[in-house]
Amino acid sequence: MTWPPRFWLGGLTALVRYAYPLVLVLVVWELVAAGGLVRPLFLPRFTLVVVQTVALAREGQLVEPLLASLYRAFAGLAIAVVVGSAVGIAMTRARWIEWLCDPLVAVGFPSPKITFLPIFILWFGIDHLSKILLVAFTCVFPMIVSAYHGAAAVNRTWLWSARAMGTPERRLLSRVVFPASLPYLFSGLRVTLPVALITAFTAEMVAGGGGLGAALMFAQRFFETRTVFVYLLLMLLSGFLLDKALLALRARALRWHEEEAHS
Repeated sequence: MTWPPRFWLGGLTALVRYAYPLVLVLVVWELVAAGGLVRPLFLPRFTLVVVQTVALAREGQLVEPLLASLYRAFAGLAIAVVVGSAVGIAMTRARWIEWLCDPLVAVGFPSPKITFLPIFILWFGIDHLSKILLVAFTCVFPMIVSAYHGAAAVNRTWLWSARAMGTPERRLLSRVVFPASLPYLFSGLRVTLPVALITAFTAEMVAGGGGLGAALMFAQRFFETRTVFVYLLLMLLSGFLLDKALLALRARALRWHEEEAHS
């Protein structure tokens, strides 16, 4: 047996290929900042940002704003997923619902929803509710579109077969339409997840009320550049990790779909 085993070498090679762009960026960042090519006010050294991260974590200034932002993003996203999936699937099942909702989706889908932030603040204040509802409003249209296309793409033979076996119409949704639409719903969810985070962070930057966005802007006002980069990197890391978690969940939930595609 050779040492190290081949599967270790393969895993190490894959890890290096995956991580080297990030490592390269961090190394260049450290060299540029340490060499004085950019003033520390604009670009602090990466190692000093790491030191500041540890300091903020000890002071309890990382977990609380992170949890506040994630709560707003996930609560709004959950509302958008439930409402968007229901409306999108319903549009394929009833012509009058499609007639009613299609113009609204056509107008709302491409519109820049973040511009509604002043209205949401005026109506719901600067605390959790306005940001949750803004996230929901921003994410619901992509979910409607994904659910609609997923339900519309269901194989008609499956529906006929289910009816022939005596499946009631009200159970077709839960037994046939919804499971067959899951690949589309997960695709829509992967699109809306970063949108939910971006919307929550941006709303906090503009309106305050706590969270990572508000903490970042507070640090920026006092030119605490290291702290600004700490919160910025935390935002990027949270989005990256949540996307990987969603992909893992999708692979587990849609294992039957992948096996069917490769069969």
